[in-house]
Amino acid sequence: MAISIAFSGKGGTGKTTLTGMMVKYLVQKAQTPILVVDADPNYNVNEVLGVEVTQTLGDVREEMKRGEVPSGMTKDRFMAMKLEEAVIEEDEFDLVVMGQPEGQGCYCAANTLLSDFLRKLSGNYASVVMDNEAGMEHISRLTTSNIDDLLVVSDPSRRGLQAAERINHLAQNLNIGVQDIYLILNNVREEPSEQMLKLVSDAGLKLLGSIYADSTIQDFDLQGRPTYELPDDNPALRSAFALFEKLF
Repeated sequence: MAISIAFSGKGGTGKTTLTGMMVKYLVQKAQTPILVVDADPNYNVNEVLGVEVTQTLGDVREEMKRGEVPSGMTKDRFMAMKLEEAVIEEDEFDLVVMGQPEGQGCYCAANTLLSDFLRKLSGNYASVVMDNEAGMEHISRLTTSNIDDLLVVSDPSRRGLQAAERINHLAQNLNIGVQDIYLILNNVREEPSEQMLKLVSDAGLKLLGSIYADSTIQDFDLQGRPTYELPDDNPALRSAFALFEKLF
């Protein structure tokens, strides 16, 4: 049975960077093979990991929508083939990207493709790590389901914590099979104050820990360097690894 970890939170809180750190952690702990899932239509986990994306599940959806099925091949077989082609294989992990449709319409079909495909695919891996879109859409669409740990990432702000509280409540109310939900305070500049800790407690959130703001991560981002390549002695990476240790 695969270990499954999902990241969620308000946009700009660093959940995608932490997704890459989790992948790096699992590689070092030999929890491989790893399936990395970018479930955000505005995908960028590949940039964190230093991987080029050539096809997404959204692309497959568009092909099916246009009816581009070769003669002599059933629609189901064509879809299965294209989904398998969308898996980007690396030495230490595989990556699948949901992407988005090119034309008008919602992402529901792409989400359904992703969910069905993941259920079949995840059994081949020791670990599954998912980065979700900002907000709660992924939960309301049940993209995030049957997850061991949902890690809600927030900056140390009231609005960030309000978003985290809503994600927590929605995940619990939908009963989607998430075993544990934890809060990570990211990009903090000092230890959480009593007022901050009270906000966390009042929101019914379980605080896993905090990660301090780190200029090296900002430099990597500006230079277009994969943060997956952060050195092992990077303070933010070490803090993230210490939090991840609590989960395992």
